[in-house]
Amino acid sequence: MAVTVSSTHSAIASYLAKTDPDAISPGFLAYIANLSQVASVAPNVARGIVQELADQRAYLKLIASENYCSLATQAAMGNLLTDKYAEGFPGTRFYEGCDNIDDIEAYACAQACKLFGCDHAYVQPHSGADANMVAFWAILQARIVVPKMAETTAKDPGALSHGEWERIRQSLGNQRLLGLNLAAGGHLTHGYRHNVSGKMFEAFSYGVHPETHLLDYDEIEKQALEVKPLILLAGYSAYPRAIDFKRMRAIADKVGAVLMVDMAHFAGLVAGGVFTGDFSPFPHAHIVTSTTHKTLRGPRGGVVLSTKEFAEYVDKGCPMVLGGPLSHIMAAKGVAFTEANTPAFKTYAHKIVENAKALAESCASEGMKVISGGTDNHLMLIDATTFGLTGRQAASALRECGITLNKNTIPFDQNTPLITSGLRLGTPAITTLGMGIEEMKEIAGIIKLALSNTKPGVVESGANADRITKINYTIDAQALETAKARVKELLDRYPVYPELDLGFLLEHFG
Repeated sequence: MAVTVSSTHSAIASYLAKTDPDAISPGFLAYIANLSQVASVAPNVARGIVQELADQRAYLKLIASENYCSLATQAAMGNLLTDKYAEGFPGTRFYEGCDNIDDIEAYACAQACKLFGCDHAYVQPHSGADANMVAFWAILQARIVVPKMAETTAKDPGALSHGEWERIRQSLGNQRLLGLNLAAGGHLTHGYRHNVSGKMFEAFSYGVHPETHLLDYDEIEKQALEVKPLILLAGYSAYPRAIDFKRMRAIADKVGAVLMVDMAHFAGLVAGGVFTGDFSPFPHAHIVTSTTHKTLRGPRGGVVLSTKEFAEYVDKGCPMVLGGPLSHIMAAKGVAFTEANTPAFKTYAHKIVENAKALAESCASEGMKVISGGTDNHLMLIDATTFGLTGRQAASALRECGITLNKNTIPFDQNTPLITSGLRLGTPAITTLGMGIEEMKEIAGIIKLALSNTKPGVVESGANADRITKINYTIDAQALETAKARVKELLDRYPVYPELDLGFLLEHFG
């Protein structure tokens, strides 16, 4: 339908007219008002937002790195805070007029420190990748530049001669990083050669045991002793087990390395008390980075948490690496950290893992090969080749059935990262919806139904005609319809943002 200014204004009036005053939902009313304002200028944008809600209601989200943030978190992002330049940090800004931003950022930092029990928090990074860059440069500044500057008579790099600065710059480019291999569950920013992290450091990687697919700490220690990295990086994007951070810190200390932990994926499990003691990065790591979405269920963004040693240098993320901070996103981080500092969030975090273990066990019971035999966290990996499929084919077929997840490399993968042999499944989003163990069994059954009825496609013409492809596939029509119906039944029982009347929004903005 065509959306007009008058129709957008009437949406608010329509809702208020048909709703008992005692039944008015502040969240839904705010949603309608927001969309009305957007639609008065750009109806297509408003329509896209509503259609995204429709899509989210139509697909089961098993993407391990996505979640659903609260309407309060969303509301914190849509306001005049986006208008403010705020380079610097609370109390030290380049621009005047940042008093309120100071208060908001300081609050978000305080909530993060309370949540994780750390010395210092920096909430300006725009993403997890940005947070890692801030951490890298803070470590280089503290451990390389400062000692090198002490050897000169200058207090500021700008006062050094070209030759003096060149010697320091060469030292910066000569440092080593040791992180988890991408194919074993690491991340692009952990030294992958196609990423800037693999160019700014002489990067080395450790892997997993070829049979158990678990980290082998003795091998990591042996490698660290050989490499002698400046940074020993722990953390993952697709490793389904807990990490012994106490042991990793012992290895780092043995070789004089900084222990950096990227907990972007499992930050919510740390915040919720699932990972404690040796399996929490705190207090073992020198510096910890994270996203604020994923298991933390906040806005898209990043955060750096550090010991006092690195606090001063982390706060220089802007201008060192970052541009100006996004004040509205920092506000939303403050809301999300506050939500995470509640008993309800701790219950939620434990249910994420409970569901993940149940889903992994159910997948195994259905005959699927679960990498490492299970999971300790929010994600698991499935070997798609047991169905005669590539990860790409399997992910595409499941999407057609109403399940959204991602293809993923598995340890010692024979396929490229764009094809892969595996699938990554995660439970944060479906746990937010309220699903439990019985639903995990049903999801595993749907996945088995879909994949066991999917076959690789063939090249239809040309020199390679009739050759099996790694991309195309065919799925049995009856299995497809049955799988879609079973997914719909689940989603109808557990709608995302149930306080939002999708039919009403489609009528006025769709």
